Amino acid sequence: MAGHRFHVSWIFFLFAFFFLGAHCFYLPGVAPEDFQKGDPLLVKVNKLTSTKTQLPYSYYSLPYCQPEHIFDSAENLGEVLRGDRIENSPYVFKMREPQMCNVVCRKILDKKTAKAFKEKINDEYRVNMILDNLPLVVPIRRHDQENAVVYQHGFHVGLRGQYAGSKEEKHFIHNHLTFTVKYHKDPLADSARIVGFEVKPFSVKHEYEGKWNEKTRLTTCDPHAKRAVTSSESPQEVDEKQEIIFTYDVEFQESEIKWAFRWDSYLLMADDQIHWFSIVNSLMIVLFLSGMVAMIMLRTLYRDISKYNQLETQEEAQEETGWKLVHGDVFRPPTNSDLLCVYVGTGVQFFGMILVTMIFALFGFLSPSNRGGLMTAMLLLWVFMGLFAGYSSARLYKMFKGTEWKKITIKTAFMFPATVFAIFFVLNALIWGQKSSGAVPYGTMFALVLLWFGISVPLVFVGSYIGFKKPAIEDPVKTNKIPRQIPEQAWYMNPTFSILIGGILPFGAVFIELFFILTSIWLHQFYYIFGFLFIVFVILIVTCAEITIVLCYFQLCSEDYLWWWRSYLTSGSSALYLFLYAGFYFFTKLEITKPVSGVLYFGYMLIVSYAFFVLTGTIGFYACLWFTRLIYSSVKID
Repeated sequence: MAGHRFHVSWIFFLFAFFFLGAHCFYLPGVAPEDFQKGDPLLVKVNKLTSTKTQLPYSYYSLPYCQPEHIFDSAENLGEVLRGDRIENSPYVFKMREPQMCNVVCRKILDKKTAKAFKEKINDEYRVNMILDNLPLVVPIRRHDQENAVVYQHGFHVGLRGQYAGSKEEKHFIHNHLTFTVKYHKDPLADSARIVGFEVKPFSVKHEYEGKWNEKTRLTTCDPHAKRAVTSSESPQEVDEKQEIIFTYDVEFQESEIKWAFRWDSYLLMADDQIHWFSIVNSLMIVLFLSGMVAMIMLRTLYRDISKYNQLETQEEAQEETGWKLVHGDVFRPPTNSDLLCVYVGTGVQFFGMILVTMIFALFGFLSPSNRGGLMTAMLLLWVFMGLFAGYSSARLYKMFKGTEWKKITIKTAFMFPATVFAIFFVLNALIWGQKSSGAVPYGTMFALVLLWFGISVPLVFVGSYIGFKKPAIEDPVKTNKIPRQIPEQAWYMNPTFSILIGGILPFGAVFIELFFILTSIWLHQFYYIFGFLFIVFVILIVTCAEITIVLCYFQLCSEDYLWWWRSYLTSGSSALYLFLYAGFYFFTKLEITKPVSGVLYFGYMLIVSYAFFVLTGTIGFYACLWFTRLIYSSVKID
């Protein structure tokens, strides 16, 4: 199928876009288009989506009316990965020329087609369409607020119901669509721009006199008699041998909304207050932690350092307890230091990707009008950030007196991506088994592998080479030959306990925003509040750094110098809470019933949690490394 071919030209375009820079303000496909009266408006169809199954299907997988030739719109990498399949449709409008009761086609259902429609109606599938890059929405009035309208993406394939006096449940199809195209007229010219695309779906059992032919006039919907469809009083049932006539109306409405602001109504968030509440809540956590860190830094450390520096006699030094005692062991390389280097390098790669993506999003480059843009940007940035992954893992490896930098480079380049790719491949096979359009075609799989092996891996090697060439980072204190014995620790300093406690606060700082992100992914809503997200991301960085420093200080004070891995796991453990929250969200907010959909949800959330672990762990590790180097370089050691 043409839809399953990935357009390689897109890869070259994206490289050109990244390396040469764009000299125009508008992004590709997002520039405004002016339409004169009578110009043809081509409606495109996109995937069928359901929040119950999470499996998208192409529009023509159902026996809907088809144009003479079906051709695919070129999709970018992000769109293909999202399961978008954008194709042409038999719906063609003329600008500012209303149409009434246009017959698209007539279908007589057999057993197979009736079953296909019934399954999609049971799973609450919605049909998605696009006009001039705007998605089709169904306006729904909110009863709790006056004149408030919320937009539902796409219209339901149909609905289930019973005839009056009958208990048998029937399936009804939405076969009549009343489209409303909103336009903003140029006051100086006759041209206009499209600023809205809405629909009201109806289920109507159409009737006509005599035998059916091309010129048959419907009695239920007649433009000559000005009889329009306004309700679903006599609905169209879905069953074997049923005749379905698909019809549509088009209305044009002038709108005050300008083209530049046409997405605003789609993106209006009704609950800004919750986001502010989330940020205030997170800031409280940050203030509390900052207070603790400031207290440790100023009061305790200042007192400790001045006291340690004043100790003159050896006897007094021997009686001392606390973090200075472990100075000879604190920079001893940890067990599995290679693995730590790999994880830190991967975390740096993630951090760079998320930071640059957020900056792009804040400047409006990744708006929802640029479909698939966010996914494409993240993938490409991940690939290019391999340079920093190699550099940071090699620097750390050299600090641990490692010599085989190529071995560590290969691990950094392959360990995390291979794990994610393996999970992704299994999930993709499951989607493939369901014949869903969400399955990534082999061409795209090949493009992903090409990006990984062709660009990411060489960049990791380049980064490692540069990092290993630099002089090793010197420890502020000498390490003893013989490791010191660690005294028995209090129950609250148990590694498992302190690691699990450390993850609660970073998770607490982000979990309200996480709810909105999960809703946008799994309930198919737009997420476009990157300003809030950026603030929350900064709060997450500060929280991870501070909680790790606080717990690291307590650990060193109790003469336990094994802080390397613990600092990584302390803030990284927030990923465990993220995965548990994803489970809670699944059972409380989603109506997923199919086992395959459940496996997909938990598979993808496992990948997200793994990535979150690597990111937060690296932030904690670097904070702790900076802290230990700072305090041990401040004391005089004989």
